[in-house]
Amino acid sequence: MSIRSDSRHLYLLVVDKLKQDIENKVYKEKEKLPSEFELSRSLGISRATLREALRVLEEENIVVRRHGVGTFVNSKPVFSSGIEQLNSVTEMISQAGMKPGTVFLTSTIETPSEEELKKFGNDEINEMLHFERVRTANDQPVVYCIDKIPTTIVEDYHSYKNESLLDLLEEQAGRYISYAVTHIEPIGYHDKISPILECEPETALLVLKQMHYDQNDEPILYSLNYFRADKFSFHVLRKRP
Repeated sequence: MSIRSDSRHLYLLVVDKLKQDIENKVYKEKEKLPSEFELSRSLGISRATLREALRVLEEENIVVRRHGVGTFVNSKPVFSSGIEQLNSVTEMISQAGMKPGTVFLTSTIETPSEEELKKFGNDEINEMLHFERVRTANDQPVVYCIDKIPTTIVEDYHSYKNESLLDLLEEQAGRYISYAVTHIEPIGYHDKISPILECEPETALLVLKQMHYDQNDEPILYSLNYFRADKFSFHVLRKRP
């Protein structure tokens, strides 16, 4: 290969070459790559250069390295959304041509913590609705959702079994969510949530922590959504000022 004729760092050329091979199905999804010895020899590079390229590919979630086993091609995310778009999980799954579903785990009333009172900016909240659900796509678990709503906003929730809490807020409280402030954190294996989402030990999770605001700029819903990183990807459109 003519990889050395490029002026960029060699490991970046290896990254591009391996991405191209994966795109062209030379290495298929979930397939194990050749050993470091075989791959470095076929590419005409050192194993140190190859390891640096594999590190970049792992950071980009293109491959996953299993200690003592080898390096495997990750599955491409099925669902993708611009983070600037406030799409519900139901919408994301439907847009991918799959059937959304919900498994309700718990729906309880809890006393809010000091941290939660600060998030909602209201010390007078005495009770909080606490929902825990698993969202499915074609009956496969893909997102673990924790949602919290002050009971001053919604009280009658016992019979609610629809897909979207946004509908609950609109139908029962007349509150329309106009925007949300979101923080994204990648995490590794979660002892409780990863098994529920049927994750392999090396499958990462993306946690979206979101405070949702209504048409009057009032915080009305706080959610923690744990997405399988091998199923979902999020992107942001950034513009120069």
